[in-house]
Amino acid sequence: MKKRTPFPKVFWIANSIEVLERFSYYGIYMGFGIYMNYLGYTKAQLGIVQTIFLLFSYLTPVISGTLADKYGFKKVLIVSYLAYLPSILLLIITESFSGIALTMLSIGLAAGIFKPLISGTVRVTTDGTNKTLGFGIFYAMVNVGASFGPVIMGRLRVISWNYAFMAAAISIGVMLLITILLYKEPERQIEGVTLGQKLKEIGVVLSDFKFLVFLIILGLFFWIPLWAFFNLLAMYVDRLNTAQLYLDVKSIFGSGVANFISQPDENGVRKLLGESISHTGYVIMIFQIFVSRIAEKFKAIPTFSFGLLIAAVGFFVLGYANVASSTWVFLGIFLFAVGEMVSSPRIQEYITWLAPKEKAGLYMGTNFLAIGIGAFSGVIYTPLYGYFLDMGHPEYVWYTLAVHSILGMLVVFIFIKSAGEFKEMVE
Repeated sequence: MKKRTPFPKVFWIANSIEVLERFSYYGIYMGFGIYMNYLGYTKAQLGIVQTIFLLFSYLTPVISGTLADKYGFKKVLIVSYLAYLPSILLLIITESFSGIALTMLSIGLAAGIFKPLISGTVRVTTDGTNKTLGFGIFYAMVNVGASFGPVIMGRLRVISWNYAFMAAAISIGVMLLITILLYKEPERQIEGVTLGQKLKEIGVVLSDFKFLVFLIILGLFFWIPLWAFFNLLAMYVDRLNTAQLYLDVKSIFGSGVANFISQPDENGVRKLLGESISHTGYVIMIFQIFVSRIAEKFKAIPTFSFGLLIAAVGFFVLGYANVASSTWVFLGIFLFAVGEMVSSPRIQEYITWLAPKEKAGLYMGTNFLAIGIGAFSGVIYTPLYGYFLDMGHPEYVWYTLAVHSILGMLVVFIFIKSAGEFKEMVE
């Protein structure tokens, strides 16, 4: 067996930057619904902001990745920070809807510029001997930042929302210093592909009608429910019996942890902060390897559909938590996270199978379009949640998402069956 190549210093620097960026990004994003509710905005207005934010976060990388190929990772990283830092600081001084929408657009744009740069650094600083481990470390760092961001900023927003935004800004400032002082541009072959060429290549891929249909299905039935989970859960949990959730956490992790992610109400009863548990990062960090080892033994397409089923059960349990005991929310989050861990990695295998072998990489690069479709979850499910909340039945949105995911299983089955040459993959 060939000896594994040691990771260069820039690999570890890049992963440290990734932790800080995900800390800021998810620290702001996960609690933003609670913040806009605090300001008195409607769920429809929140949904518009969420959609704008996610669209720019996930469509911008096609441009920034091309710029990084031309000008280098380090320069484009610095550009992203110079967009990030003032945008976050603007959240401290703007409370108008138009101001918030434009500010979150700017933060989404900055995040989109940043997004492909660290994964690109990991790609060019690893080889056949260490690439799997390298990306495993990278995804672990993503989840570390995404887990601690909502916890720390949730704690700070109890004191003042401005403190939470300042913490995010400080994190970006530290990233800027690390990049200027320690990040060394990794050696690589410049592809020399212009933005015009890249857009032309995307057009070629989208002329494949079968693949275009697949991307639309993926966006409608995987990414829309997934983003709905993240858009809604912190708001939903924050209005449950969070005093019970506090006791649940205290019974397992002790009063130190429970007190840190909770606050006392006017009667001195401690209640859990919704955003502190309303994500999947901490579940994925613990169970990803175990789940992946099991899932990889089965065919990709049935496994993907099974992941949708598990996520659907998770949605149902989340709704049930509102009519039974709020403790059920922990099981709902866990099941959704397992569904995400089972389904998400198989998307790349789907694309590989659907793409002509000589164009697999080109087809792989268009997955961002499906994620972009998913961004419209904000203008679909966030207002719907507001409607059900006004009815007194916020749990109905989770039941709707469960049906949505199960419908996705059916649509995927029909699509595969209609693509005759792929039938053997499900047999």
